[in-house]
Amino acid sequence: MSKQPVSRRQFLNYTLTGVGGFMAAGMLMPMVRFAVDPVLKGEAAGDFHPTQQKVADLTDVPVRVDFSYEQVDAWYTSEVTNTAWVYKNDKGEIVALSPICKHLGCTVSWEGNDHANQFFCPCHNGLYEKSGKNVPGTPPLKPLDVYPTAEKDGLLQLGKPEANNIV
Repeated sequence: MSKQPVSRRQFLNYTLTGVGGFMAAGMLMPMVRFAVDPVLKGEAAGDFHPTQQKVADLTDVPVRVDFSYEQVDAWYTSEVTNTAWVYKNDKGEIVALSPICKHLGCTVSWEGNDHANQFFCPCHNGLYEKSGKNVPGTPPLKPLDVYPTAEKDGLLQLGKPEANNIV
């Protein structure tokens, strides 16, 4: 320990420097975490969610495929259930359409409606072609969204819905 006494001016200088450094660190740490966190974040298990639908069983007729996955929002984990209309097009590619109408968010149906080879929305009689394209003259102004698809162990996997790029 030094035999030199600390003056009042030095004491205040040391104290203010320490408090200022503590406050600066408190403001900088969230900014550093915000910048570095995406780099350190581990990849999720995948952007695709498994379904029970066998790819070999798909035909040119759309079938309803229900799938569930766990969603984590901050500290709350919930089970989310979604649906897709899935079929194979003329080229043999898998097409998975979201059942959510782009007009009011109602659920469109394929089977059991009076409109052959079209998706029907009961809210305001909206119609979509098999590709998901909205039929002119009906309420929907945009085509149905599509799910990216993948196959694993012969089963269909679906990603997050995207804007329809096939129409």
